[in-house]
Amino acid sequence: MRVTVLGSGSSGNATVVEAGGTRVLVDAGFSGKDLAGRLAQVGVEPESLQAILITHDHGDHTRGMGVLARRFRIPLLMTVRTAAACSKLLNGSEEIQHYQAERVFRLGGLEIKPFLTVHDAVDPVAVTLKDTETGCRLGIATDLGRPTAAVRAALAGCHLLVLEANHDDARLWRGPYPWSVKQRIASSHGHLSNRASAELITELHHPALAGVVLAHLSEHCNEPVLAREVIGLALERLHYQGTLTVAGPARPLEPLEVLELRRRIGATAEQLSLLW
Repeated sequence: MRVTVLGSGSSGNATVVEAGGTRVLVDAGFSGKDLAGRLAQVGVEPESLQAILITHDHGDHTRGMGVLARRFRIPLLMTVRTAAACSKLLNGSEEIQHYQAERVFRLGGLEIKPFLTVHDAVDPVAVTLKDTETGCRLGIATDLGRPTAAVRAALAGCHLLVLEANHDDARLWRGPYPWSVKQRIASSHGHLSNRASAELITELHHPALAGVVLAHLSEHCNEPVLAREVIGLALERLHYQGTLTVAGPARPLEPLEVLELRRRIGATAEQLSLLW
């Protein structure tokens, strides 16, 4: 399984997931032109995408989906309610396939499970994707509001997590947003703070967790160094051996090979066992 975060933040979110000859774009929150450019930067031809999977209707996850789908004839996957909420981005010529939350479906070499989240969108979900050949599991959850028991259960056992660390609590309340926006972000239907993200990752940690990507950072109320410090300290206490990366909106991250990440932590654990 190969995972490439094309960009993540309040201005846009998109991630390419590849496994078993299948490529899917999870969310399309940049313009169609920008998405095509980002895909080119990481060596992915848009025509090679089997689908664009949309998690919810907010613009930072949907902005370029219609243009990209029409231009390159890529099917769009989303819930019925999300499709209705995104009607202004569509002209009726797109191929739309509906999925349902909590129902697992197959797309080539990927097994995909959408699950409900608490967020102020029409029908928000997060997803796990499993490489059916290697068993590698990826969780993408960038708009959580609050981590419910169902969210924890769905993300448990993932080998790579793309998880939001949206804001620093103090910076949010001191920041430039109107009071109503600050309340919305901090609410149970908004976004996870660095502290809340650290708590969730602590609960999700297990010996085979090989990589964490911090995503959806606020450009006004957070900084990569702050997010990395808070979550990194929490992982350090757990003797975490995997990678910790922070995604931003400006450019794609280097691709992550999940099986290779798993092999690295296996080798590290073996080396540490020789010292004990």
